[in-house]
Amino acid sequence: MSKSNPQKSKRQSLRANKRRKFSSLKQTQHRRVVIEYVGPQVDGGQLPIKRVMGEEVIVTAHIFSDGHDKIQAELLYRTEDVKGFSSSIMNYTVNDEWTASFVISELKTYYYTVRACLDRFGTWQADLRKKVAAVQKVKVDLMVGSELLEQAAGRAEGADASKLRQLAKRLKEAKRVDKAVQIALSKELADLADKYADKSDAFEFPIELAVSVSRPKALFSSWYELFPRSYGSQGKHGTFADCERLLPDIQKLGFDVLYLPPIHPIGMTNRKGKDNSPVCKPGDPGSPWAIGSAEGGHKAVHTELGKIKDFRRLIKRAKEHDIEIAIDLAFQCSPDHPYVKEHPEWFRWRPDKTVQYAENPPKKYEDILPLNFETDQWKELWEELESIVVFWIKQGVRIFRVDNPHTKPFAFWQWLIAEIKKTYPKVIFLSEAFTRPKLMQRLAKLGFDQSYTYFTWRNTKHELEQYLTELTQTEVSEYLRPNFWPNTPDILPEYLQYGGQAAFIIRLVLATTLSSNYGVYGPAFELCVSDAIEDKEEYLNSEKYEIKRWDRNQGGNIRAVIERVNRARRGNPSLQEFRNLKFYQIDNNMMIAYGKATRDSSNITIMVVNLDPYHKQSGWLNLPLDELGIDPGQPYLLHDILSNDKYIWQGSRNYLELDPQVMPAHILKVHRRLRREQDFDYFM
Repeated sequence: MSKSNPQKSKRQSLRANKRRKFSSLKQTQHRRVVIEYVGPQVDGGQLPIKRVMGEEVIVTAHIFSDGHDKIQAELLYRTEDVKGFSSSIMNYTVNDEWTASFVISELKTYYYTVRACLDRFGTWQADLRKKVAAVQKVKVDLMVGSELLEQAAGRAEGADASKLRQLAKRLKEAKRVDKAVQIALSKELADLADKYADKSDAFEFPIELAVSVSRPKALFSSWYELFPRSYGSQGKHGTFADCERLLPDIQKLGFDVLYLPPIHPIGMTNRKGKDNSPVCKPGDPGSPWAIGSAEGGHKAVHTELGKIKDFRRLIKRAKEHDIEIAIDLAFQCSPDHPYVKEHPEWFRWRPDKTVQYAENPPKKYEDILPLNFETDQWKELWEELESIVVFWIKQGVRIFRVDNPHTKPFAFWQWLIAEIKKTYPKVIFLSEAFTRPKLMQRLAKLGFDQSYTYFTWRNTKHELEQYLTELTQTEVSEYLRPNFWPNTPDILPEYLQYGGQAAFIIRLVLATTLSSNYGVYGPAFELCVSDAIEDKEEYLNSEKYEIKRWDRNQGGNIRAVIERVNRARRGNPSLQEFRNLKFYQIDNNMMIAYGKATRDSSNITIMVVNLDPYHKQSGWLNLPLDELGIDPGQPYLLHDILSNDKYIWQGSRNYLELDPQVMPAHILKVHRRLRREQDFDYFM
């Protein structure tokens, strides 16, 4: 037996490491192109960006190489059910940044990446052009170009191959250099060479980035919330049939989503009385969010509202008025919910053998039991909750407002939304998570189509500009679609408590024009209800705990303004987007000015809002005329959709004043050219 030689083994190990090292280098020795970044991307490409059908994805890549060679770059994109990529040429912009785009045309997940290589023929053409300009000899350069064309011909077929060989010969055997140079630098030749470029050293960005696609209503929607039980006639409990009678009016106001709080049976145990009182009196209806009784749970409807077939009929009638019904998805139970007896393992039991009810100290919700997502039977729990969503989808629901999603596991929502959308891609989930920013954003990243926001508490010019810039101009805009609510049954902000009718109109205009999705807690907002519990942002005599009798036509309502604002949204495509927001300079901190434009600038709207609900405010507005495509030397027409007034302005700087007791805002549609001189007389 031979003895081992430690020194020899060490040398062999070093040689093996060196071979592996150079083997790895050999694979990349010809790869001179670097793709350092491709975006937009979320969390390094781990999670998808969001778009709706019809939207464009503008892709930016950072691409460069050593030396001075030119680069060819392609954007590659495909849908989830296609293996091969479609491609489009990327254009160089500045500082080694390249861009291209594709349009979302199908309700499927899209994937995209970027591929790049050296543009050897383009580099040769550029160098030849420089030498010709410097009056240098280029005979040899033409021979080099001929070789490149011969190589391209080898990659081509048919007539293109023949043409490339013919052109290669003409460059190589040219008797007149000037004629050969003319051919060599022609766009026709460049295009043909590009078609058969050498991509043997092409490098593809290693990550396929994803696009989560929703239907268009995820981007543009107007929500109206009401409690069906409050619309019964002659003092009776309201029904789904009573809601049907409201549909023509809700359509007239301009809303396309009617959102109903939980429609399920309401528990009796610990039922809350008026104003959230722990003492329930006879006849008190309880909170709809205390879901479940002997009548059933999440797959049943409250008997006084009607039957499942009545709910299906409401959905059908709503569709006839171009309205969709959204329902509340609240994964919690009353103590009377069938789950408590059938699946006690899904709840958290305390040492005294009682079930833990919901608490957010000092608040107590004795009528609600949270589900225990840490149960050992979590898989069964998840599957049951998924079956609830599927049940309502089968009744015709396609929009869910999800209650307090931040109190359930992130992994659960990512799984649930993905599972639902595999079979039902048209479903839209709105996240009602008034929580810390990173939690709110995480839920959006994991699949929620829309999100409640902090708009409700952003009142000053600085607050609004700062927050909306974050939502529309940063990475957040790629995954979080805001849905702005000036009020909810839970929240009556101080601004609305003290600002009077003008405050409601101000918040309405801001919500509807800053965001493309918005909603209102309908009757209370229409009627400018401002009665609050002292020192709280909560409604006095809240409809959450009692049946209200609303006279929606009583004096002081702002129904006509709501109708005009919603008409403006429907009639102006620029207001149906949210990433196109631009703030403009106006020299008064109590006034805010901003605009929106479609990508082709065919529709431009300018909004100016007086943020002071008490006093008239005025200021000089500066508009970026170049961005708006307006000739500074020509007058332009603005039509105020709120007042129906028309104004003729000229130049970038113009004066405005807004009286909140008349109308605290402008929604101006821009007409960049007057048709003829007579228009001055007509509109002045």
